[in-house]
Amino acid sequence: MDSLLELKEKINKFTKDRDWEQFHTPSNLAKSISIEASELLECFQWSDTDYDLDKVKEELADVFNYAIQLASVLDLDIKDIILKKMEKNALKYPISKAKGSSKKYNEL
Repeated sequence: MDSLLELKEKINKFTKDRDWEQFHTPSNLAKSISIEASELLECFQWSDTDYDLDKVKEELADVFNYAIQLASVLDLDIKDIILKKMEKNALKYPISKAKGSSKKYNEL
């Protein structure tokens, strides 16, 4: 079985077993992603090198969890939407212009 599909099913079962689907609207899940991403950023608030890797893993897992739930609620294929976005980014950031640069596409 595809590991992403298996993960999605485990997350959905966890949510269903707790009757939390009622709270998992697209808006609530998007808000939760932002909140958890802020908590992830907090891990690096005062240092780029001195951080608690276990805390980073926990917060990153929360971000992934809510992102997977949002994709599930909206019936989106995660692999498909990521690959399509990468195709768009490849056009915006051609290797010849973007390699080694952190500039935004409109500044290349």
